Amino acid sequence: MKNDQFLIGSHNEYDPLKKVILTSPLYMTIKEPINDIQKQYLKENIDTKLASEQHQAFVDVLKKEGIEVVLLPAEKQFPEQVFTRDIGFTLGNHTFVAKMGHDVRKGEEHVLLNWLNEQEISFTKLNSDKIEGGDVLIDGSTIYIGVSNRTNKKSIEHIKTLLPNYEVIDIPFTDSFLHLDCVFNILSPNDALIYPGEIERQKLELLKKRYSLIEVTKEEQATLGTNVLSIGHNKVISLPVNNRVNAELRKRGFTVIEVDITEIIKSGGAFRCCTLPLYRETPTS
Repeated sequence: MKNDQFLIGSHNEYDPLKKVILTSPLYMTIKEPINDIQKQYLKENIDTKLASEQHQAFVDVLKKEGIEVVLLPAEKQFPEQVFTRDIGFTLGNHTFVAKMGHDVRKGEEHVLLNWLNEQEISFTKLNSDKIEGGDVLIDGSTIYIGVSNRTNKKSIEHIKTLLPNYEVIDIPFTDSFLHLDCVFNILSPNDALIYPGEIERQKLELLKKRYSLIEVTKEEQATLGTNVLSIGHNKVISLPVNNRVNAELRKRGFTVIEVDITEIIKSGGAFRCCTLPLYRETPTS
């Protein structure tokens, strides 16, 4: 049964964000590196206190912008739980709960499932599909899904059968990067960020026709320059360290809200990775 008091809906990556799920990095640590960025910081590891303080500052910014934040309980056995984007995704007026692609993350979805059941929010559980939300980007009637180590083509084909009214486009990219949103991110109907040289050429040409692409440098990709969060009204939350990206966004008319979560990005994700949108309000024309 769907709870009518709790609206669900997300039709793109840039409409005004109204409700979103996050989880504190209270137990965040690098136990066994699961991506290239984590390998760089394995010895140094994560300062959990600092990460939690930075995450709270991020939550405070979201609330200041009028966004309702749902905080799922952090559980000690899930060191990657801060990256709520991957455990599910809202497409249209429905929420899908993913099957996590790595052993260290399996089980995180049950925390989300418990909350959805408590709220009486309808959802589809993708029991047999290997797919994570960081590989799923939506823009109106088009859904882009990255083919990665965490999301396979079989799962994408299943999504196509579940959503026959959408154009579902698979986007293969190199296995050097964890999710599609680490190399590509949609900012508006016309603009997108991209880390060049990673996406299959044919699909890259398609993206070039649909968007004005802002290229991210190798240095900026290492600090998750693509992984910003659009919250609506041409506002984007980004890391202060990515100066060139932020300057380019401002040139294109975006308001850039800078928030420092550099301790969290040591584990391989930034603002988009840390947020699972439940509801984006579609502006009335």
